[in-house]
Amino acid sequence: MDDVTKVKAEPTRVKVTAAKGLIADALGAVGMEAANAARCAELMVEADLTGADAHGVFRIPHYVKRIQAGGINVRANITVNRTAPATAMIDGDNGMGHLVMAKATEVAAELAKENGVAWVGARRSNHAGAAGIYPELLVDQGMASIYSVVASANHMPVWGGAEQLLGTNPVAFGIPAGEEAPVILDIATTVVSYGTVKAYKLEGRQMPEGWVIDAKTGEPITDPALSGEGLLLPFGAYKGSGLAIVLGLLGGPLNGAAFGRDIVDFNADQTAECNTGHFLIALDVKRFAPLDQFKADIDRHLRDLKRSKTLPGFNKIRLPGEMRRARRIERTRDGLSLVPELILQLDAMADELKITPIRKR
Repeated sequence: MDDVTKVKAEPTRVKVTAAKGLIADALGAVGMEAANAARCAELMVEADLTGADAHGVFRIPHYVKRIQAGGINVRANITVNRTAPATAMIDGDNGMGHLVMAKATEVAAELAKENGVAWVGARRSNHAGAAGIYPELLVDQGMASIYSVVASANHMPVWGGAEQLLGTNPVAFGIPAGEEAPVILDIATTVVSYGTVKAYKLEGRQMPEGWVIDAKTGEPITDPALSGEGLLLPFGAYKGSGLAIVLGLLGGPLNGAAFGRDIVDFNADQTAECNTGHFLIALDVKRFAPLDQFKADIDRHLRDLKRSKTLPGFNKIRLPGEMRRARRIERTRDGLSLVPELILQLDAMADELKITPIRKR
């Protein structure tokens, strides 16, 4: 069979426990304490469970390389400074972003329970995976929330510009519901996350036009291997660019963290401290309405939206959060679906670290 007719290998199903175990063991092998490694593994695999496949186990080889090169502090002393009754600043000591944001979520919940609302900023952090993870943790405590982060690399220009000065700067919202799936909206300010571009590169897939353009000619780039030479486009033209700017300013300069030309590209530089900045806002729903009543109202409105008439070409209405719940149920039951190219990377990492490969767990 020649290359033209060769059939691409199917993804492999692996147990959720296998993915968590691999991540925890990998982080432990490069010096992280067991409890922290297990917590990182739990948060990373949550991305896989909910469909953010480019932000879960996919990322562990890269994290390991940065740790080995000294770019991430696996023994970070994460500290909290309560700056006012409802505000706090977290210094991540260049630790894993997942651990920094886990602490930020705990602090935000505590402050919101005391004061009704909380704003928690973080600096000297790192990439923390899928944005939607952290609002969902607060939804489970009856809170609405907003989270954003200054992305760990610049891939987007300001609207009309030709320099990579903005990141994908995602924003995520969480709103509790009752019987319906909680509303979790997790979006990059670019048309697509750069993690998705990296996944396309790993799998040797061509990108659709409209994701990346050539910085000199403005022509589409569809080969993900050339994405570093291009510009990732914002969603909604100038609107996405503007949103990336304001989120970046609130996550970066407000926290004493990096933004704009100060950003360290964690894809290209394995050793420099990124000084990633995040912010998280939490709102205790019961300060405004009884929680059960609020959830019932949210359910009613969500059902109205779901049952609304569809345009030609659409067979149903999709709402933010419902596919997360469906994927979590399916993947918890059947396991994660990992492409062969990723399995090879994970196997190479396991061999280097002398830990059990994912398929043998």
